[in-house]
Amino acid sequence: MSIINYQTIVDPVFRDIRKCLPEFAGIKAGDRVVDVCCGTGAQVIEYGRQGVVATGIDSSPGMMALAASAMRKQRLANISFQLADAASLPFPDGCFDYASVTLGLHDKEKPVRDQVVSEMKRVVRRDGALVLVDFSVPLPGNFWAVFARVIEFFAGGAHYLGFKNYCATGGMPEIMKNHGLRAERTVYLKNGLMVAVKAKPIKIVERKTDS
Repeated sequence: MSIINYQTIVDPVFRDIRKCLPEFAGIKAGDRVVDVCCGTGAQVIEYGRQGVVATGIDSSPGMMALAASAMRKQRLANISFQLADAASLPFPDGCFDYASVTLGLHDKEKPVRDQVVSEMKRVVRRDGALVLVDFSVPLPGNFWAVFARVIEFFAGGAHYLGFKNYCATGGMPEIMKNHGLRAERTVYLKNGLMVAVKAKPIKIVERKTDS
């Protein structure tokens, strides 16, 4: 699927989700957020409209060109975009309040998917949170699931293989479990097609032993 098709067909479908995501996650004006696998930058643009200081990361030069163009049209000075690998983020530990990803996990091979989530955890401060939005598994038996399957099929290649692996290995619950994350808030969207989770690392309490 071409970049233009993604921008004109897929982005509008999820516009309502992008608008409500900051409120769902408790992201406020002035908070620092990195949005990984940001694609055309639609979520970052929405963050910017709501006063959030946001940085979008993507490894596609074409997507980054579209995102930069949208940023200029919106005249938003509180957002930026950077060409980078989400599996190796160019930021120090704990420098963001939140790290988010929307539909950017299901299309990757499991090792890459795990590395992206690990990097998101690394760059978020100790009391910050991850905001994860992707397909719910199993997919519901409705129009939205048919739409998703068609889009993923025509994306083809490694993208489609990643989607099939994401569904086969349990989707979001498995990601949460593997990365020691607990859900602070969860909501299902598009008639159950997608799940949004505000997640924080599970704190391990060390027990003191008598000497």
